[in-house]
Amino acid sequence: MPAAAPRTLHFPLKLVCLGLGLLLCQPFAVAQSEKPRYKASYSKHGILNRGDAPRSSETGDSKIKVYQYTQANGVVAFADHAPGDRDFRVLSYECYACKPDSTLDWQKMPLFSAEYNELIARAAKTHDLDPALIRAVIHAESAFNVFALSRSGAMGLMQLMPDTAKAMGVKNPYRPEQNIDGGARYLAKMLARFDGNIDLACAAYNAGPTTVTQYKGIPPYPETQAYVKRVKILMKRYQKLG
Repeated sequence: MPAAAPRTLHFPLKLVCLGLGLLLCQPFAVAQSEKPRYKASYSKHGILNRGDAPRSSETGDSKIKVYQYTQANGVVAFADHAPGDRDFRVLSYECYACKPDSTLDWQKMPLFSAEYNELIARAAKTHDLDPALIRAVIHAESAFNVFALSRSGAMGLMQLMPDTAKAMGVKNPYRPEQNIDGGARYLAKMLARFDGNIDLACAAYNAGPTTVTQYKGIPPYPETQAYVKRVKILMKRYQKLG
């Protein structure tokens, strides 16, 4: 019986503590609900400033995004949310040239004329490809972002799917030399399969060779059709650079 007394004495105290806890937590809950959300944006220049990221109240966005930023100690970090007060780069996005409603001017947008010259030239020679085509595919796939990652799992400069990377002998798709060689190897296979037809090879690179065969041409997918058109625009522009 004596053991019941302390429980009775402490019961009102528990109610008081519970009330204080709810009171203290209420402002925190409000602050959390009002915390701005940042939706990943595309940028011609790659780096986005915190203020350039549009705010969004959307919570059902199914796209996976990876943010790269440099910490105060100089260490590069990756996160699944905008890093607050630091400039950041969006690494995870869909195929750069596949958005049918893209407002970018593909005839005038800046080119990547010097990036990975040696690696591209080597891959072109090894796989008997026009280096301008390799450069155009890299531009279209990742905008030369070596750490690009799509929500479907495509990786690196030439956006290699895991199975494709493995089949092409690529062990680390984020190593430029491996990614470019593997992507070029696969592109050469698509050209061989479709008798050197660049349109069909690019469509196969984007949508898969089985799909191209099934439709007996470029599949009726707006994304793939936009992709093929833009790769050819970029290739011609890179060819003019020599």
